[in-house]
Amino acid sequence: MADVVKQILTRPVQLADQVSKVADEAIQFRAECLELKAKTTKLAELLRQAARASNDLYERPTRRIIDDTEQILEKAFALVDKCRNHSLLKRVFTIIPTASFRKMTSQLENSIGDVSWLLRVSASGEDQDDIGYLGLPPIAANEPILCLIWEQIANLSSGSLEDRSDAAASLVSLARDNDRYGKLIIEEGGVGPLLKLAKEGGLEGQEEAARAIGLLGRDPESVEQIVKAGVCSVFAKILKEGPMKIQATVAWAVSELAANYPKCQDHFAQNNVVRLLVSHLAFETIQEHSKYAIASKQKMSIHSVVMASSSEQGMSTGGIGGDEDDKQSAIDKVPNPKRQIHNVVNDTMAFQSQQIKPNSINSNHQTARASHRNHHPNHVLAGSSIKGREFEDPATKAHMKAMAARALWHLSRGNVSICRIICESRALLCLAVLIAQGVDDIRCNSAMALMEITAVAEQNPDLRRTAFKPTSPAAKAVADQLIRVVTEANSFLLVPCIKSLGHLARTFRATETRIIGPLVKLIDERESEVMYEAVVALTKFACTENFLHAAHCKAIIQAGGVKYLIQLSYFGEQMVQVPALLLLCYAALHVPDSGVLAQEEVLIVLEWAMKQNSMMQNAELDEALLTDAKSRLELYQSRGSRGFH
Repeated sequence: MADVVKQILTRPVQLADQVSKVADEAIQFRAECLELKAKTTKLAELLRQAARASNDLYERPTRRIIDDTEQILEKAFALVDKCRNHSLLKRVFTIIPTASFRKMTSQLENSIGDVSWLLRVSASGEDQDDIGYLGLPPIAANEPILCLIWEQIANLSSGSLEDRSDAAASLVSLARDNDRYGKLIIEEGGVGPLLKLAKEGGLEGQEEAARAIGLLGRDPESVEQIVKAGVCSVFAKILKEGPMKIQATVAWAVSELAANYPKCQDHFAQNNVVRLLVSHLAFETIQEHSKYAIASKQKMSIHSVVMASSSEQGMSTGGIGGDEDDKQSAIDKVPNPKRQIHNVVNDTMAFQSQQIKPNSINSNHQTARASHRNHHPNHVLAGSSIKGREFEDPATKAHMKAMAARALWHLSRGNVSICRIICESRALLCLAVLIAQGVDDIRCNSAMALMEITAVAEQNPDLRRTAFKPTSPAAKAVADQLIRVVTEANSFLLVPCIKSLGHLARTFRATETRIIGPLVKLIDERESEVMYEAVVALTKFACTENFLHAAHCKAIIQAGGVKYLIQLSYFGEQMVQVPALLLLCYAALHVPDSGVLAQEEVLIVLEWAMKQNSMMQNAELDEALLTDAKSRLELYQSRGSRGFH
């Protein structure tokens, strides 16, 4: 940096010396030229002082100010050079307006003010105490906010801890007020000092720096620059070792960056941010049981079970392979891992519903962690060893969970690898517990995270089969909470939970009879958005791609859904009308011999729909499906049974 600044300053210093030398040789306007010489000499002294302090100069304003100064000195040299002509003929035909000297004097004074401000703003923290209020330089006349940003970034770079914290707070205010100010902060090099403050500053400074970074990442280009500056590693370090209050702000900032630039998701995952967030989500949410060890029943974790099973198999078979009797014998000697996880789910839900004193909770966690250290010294979940976080106040803990859930919500959106990390950890169980037991913002963010994870699982069969198989106790806990919210039908969590059930439509067995009825009730005179999502979710149960479509269609008909769908098809709002008709088509296609469909005259509805140009031109309507459904009904239902008059 110092070499770059010295190189920038070389040309202006040379020009200033040349102006002074030529001014001494002036013949015309000698007094004005000597005045320009005085201004130029003072400017040259300041430029040499800047060259000596090149290590401390802030590069961005240095470039702008020195470039302007160089242009002014070039004009000053051209002006005084005209005044030293010795030829009488040239002096006669050379016209120099007097106003040119007044204008040049003013420009040189402005340059002096700019360079003086640059030296002051780049001074160290102790030196700035003696300077007082810096004010704005003349260069700020056209864009005063830019110089304010320069000053705050300079304070971030070289000020005391208190000054750096105040500067970060000022940048937070600027970034919050205006998107353009945020872009200027990034362009002027503010991200690096903010990250340094987040990593090394005091409690208040770290929090303000993390908040500023979250506010700066409002568009993909800005987030990309922030990621390139190294935000992922800095945030990972804070989430692992920082105070919980700062960690909560960092988690919020991660959610902002991921929401505005999804391509940064993998960068955070590569820096272990996802696992650290899951650890914060799990802390005091579920009983750790030595990371799923059942302390009250068996002092073994899932890892112990698997390793013990492998060991027994290896001893009995001599390595990988062996006959089935030997394998079964080895498996019989160890506990069932699925049964252990099921016990964790039951114990956790019971634990969350009880009013347990904090000391008792801390004691349980300390016992579990001690057991985990004794049995698995090499398999500690990242972030789970943070000391002292159990002593944080409840409000801070709750805020941390809310922000961790919010970050996982945005990190998991459309990202299979991150969703797989989340599903392989304790997060699904944590999210289910938090939906049931958390406060409003925790419940909302947890529901949104589940919605995004299930949306990815819907499109990825492997993830859907492994994470949401019906025999998984964690997945069962998730389904139980989703069904509970939909059944109660009076929660602000209704829409994300309806969507999640729709995403998981292919995972439910035919014996699961709790879902269809509550969803059907939601399409009866509810808010448009709720009705729309309920119809869409039911369609995913009834569509041909769902293996159990016939059973689900029968359940929809038995729950009284047909009459509601007919009403929506005829009189529903535009956003609900076509989805309701599509669901009717699936019911007619898969259960064409239903007496309810004949009694409700669904065939007339389909024939009416085919005559509506507005509906037939709707891109969401599948004409082939409508035609096939009508044909099936005509085949199974006689004309007389349709109630034609």
